[in-house]
Amino acid sequence: MGDFATDLWSHPRLATAVAEEDWGAVFRTYRRLTGTSQMKLGERVGLVQPDVSEIECGRRRVTSVEVRQRIIAGLGIPPERLPAAAVTTPLPVPGLTFSGTAPDEDLLARVTNAVDGAHRVDGATLDWLDRLLAEHRRAEDFIGSRPLVEVMSQQLRSVVNLYAGARGPLAERVVRLAAEHAQFLAWMAQDQGQSAAALAWYDRSHEWALEAGDADMAATTLSMKAHMAWSGGRGLRCVRLAEAARWSAPATSLGVRGMAAQMQARGHALNHAPDEARRLLDEAQDLISRAAERPEDEPPWMYFYDETWFTLQRGMAAMHLGDWAEATRHLTTGLGALPDHYRRDLTWYRACLAHAHAAAGEAEQAFAAALASVPAASDIGRPHAWNELHTTASALLRRGAPEGHRLTDLLKQYD
Repeated sequence: MGDFATDLWSHPRLATAVAEEDWGAVFRTYRRLTGTSQMKLGERVGLVQPDVSEIECGRRRVTSVEVRQRIIAGLGIPPERLPAAAVTTPLPVPGLTFSGTAPDEDLLARVTNAVDGAHRVDGATLDWLDRLLAEHRRAEDFIGSRPLVEVMSQQLRSVVNLYAGARGPLAERVVRLAAEHAQFLAWMAQDQGQSAAALAWYDRSHEWALEAGDADMAATTLSMKAHMAWSGGRGLRCVRLAEAARWSAPATSLGVRGMAAQMQARGHALNHAPDEARRLLDEAQDLISRAAERPEDEPPWMYFYDETWFTLQRGMAAMHLGDWAEATRHLTTGLGALPDHYRRDLTWYRACLAHAHAAAGEAEQAFAAALASVPAASDIGRPHAWNELHTTASALLRRGAPEGHRLTDLLKQYD
């Protein structure tokens, strides 16, 4: 979290509560040591204040793996303080065996140090893998990332194994394809709130992109790291990484440059610098409009980057600037144009729209937007959209709106 000294978790009473997974005692002791209110603690862990109170008083037990993980991540509990059984996350999808979301240690060596193999690679095989990756990207838009992690990990291993049999331009193309797979795995780890794994995959993707001479992917990985910084509330880091995406790889497509510009804008919005944010948003909009004139010049992973998506980003920036009317206008417009097959994005932006309405004091509209988001957020929107809905409920309760209690009760049904 970075808000408190790292020795906080060495406090005997707090350490004991964590080791015993007595979450009520954890909440009480944490708040006493840090001066944090129940409302603020709830915002950190994605729970509304009444839930925090019930857990503290022992009227509610934490039995959900999802809630437990939110508490651990939200409070920044060091892994070494947890009992061994709590460190291992249960399988999110029954029937699938996950080998982990972080990159295998030997993957880089297998690409860069591979010796001649028995199987030669041809262009048709790589064309097929390109098409398969594109289909998986679009499948993830609808079903979310969890079911695809192991599939994509196995597919990347297959790509890496091809390197030994590749020659000349085909070898470079294999490395480029590996970079694209690593970037997709990074995004899926990020989508599941697994920041360390996401950063490791982005680093791997960036290195392979540089080796393959792929400026578009090298810049994209930096922009996605900026997105992670933004998601974590680190505005300056977001700005710096987005700037790096622009100056370190200047020969990129218009769309890739537009992505970096809008990430800079969101970082400035997070830092409450409206003039810089709006200037860069206008610059990004110009780049995306020009990119739309020649979509064939854009890399395949930029298929989602269009005016609709950009409108939604303007709404996100407006939220950080506290311009709730502008935020709800852009988010409503963007959601109205977003196709149904972008199920994951529809879920996230509806949750954001609910938050914006709640912050604007529009309780009825906030509840309606949240209601449309809850089922899918429970299914494919954890942790991000789900946490946004809890934040919305907290905002409504602070205003004394009855819709806050209605949303709280609804979320409890899925927690």
